[in-house]
Amino acid sequence: KVIEVANQIEGGQVAFDLLKEKLEQGAKTLGLATGSSPLEFYKLIRESDLDFSDMVSVNLDEYVGLTGEDPQSYRYFMQENLFNEKPFKVSYLPKGNEDTAEEETAHYNEILAQNPVDLQILGIGRNGHIGFNEPETPFDSQTHLVHLDQSTIEANSRFFEKIEDVPTQAISMGIKNILDAKSIILFAYGESKAEAIAGTVSGPVTESLPASSLQNHPDVTIIADAEALSLLEK
Repeated sequence: KVIEVANQIEGGQVAFDLLKEKLEQGAKTLGLATGSSPLEFYKLIRESDLDFSDMVSVNLDEYVGLTGEDPQSYRYFMQENLFNEKPFKVSYLPKGNEDTAEEETAHYNEILAQNPVDLQILGIGRNGHIGFNEPETPFDSQTHLVHLDQSTIEANSRFFEKIEDVPTQAISMGIKNILDAKSIILFAYGESKAEAIAGTVSGPVTESLPASSLQNHPDVTIIADAEALSLLEK
């Protein structure tokens, strides 16, 4: 399902309404994403009377080499944008310790197996990545250590003082982990996402465009503005 919205504010409201529906249906575990796309969604949650104290959250990914206190870490992002005001019973993110990154991937898969995701939030990269699953990631992949594409490093460099500060590795849920969620919401805004969205919705299902795997999922809602949908046939 593709929903066109005017901007991120409207997109956040659409997603918030979908979230409330899922909570009324008994959702207990939310899969969360970082980046600019879900910010308005998280803002509406913070301003709401929703209570997550009996719920679990699991995040898609985390940089390797940054502690949770680092302002560029995804743990810090989630604390600032959601958890400080809306704490969950427990919130899981991969631990990005360089020395134990490989062991952490197995541990995180166990966490996901014990906490099946009811609703997964996604953004999308210019190259069609979801989570940090870069092109050619196998569709049956589970949580793994990722060497980030140069295009991803460049896109994320806007959050750092200089591009050399951007981590080159991350731990990410695999595509299979993402597809295991019962329902998925994907945000996409701006012309730079248009090619990826067109391929995701109506292109071939191919590992060269990781988000095209979503065509194999029974319940995906794409929330996007006109620019992101500009290459999609009406």
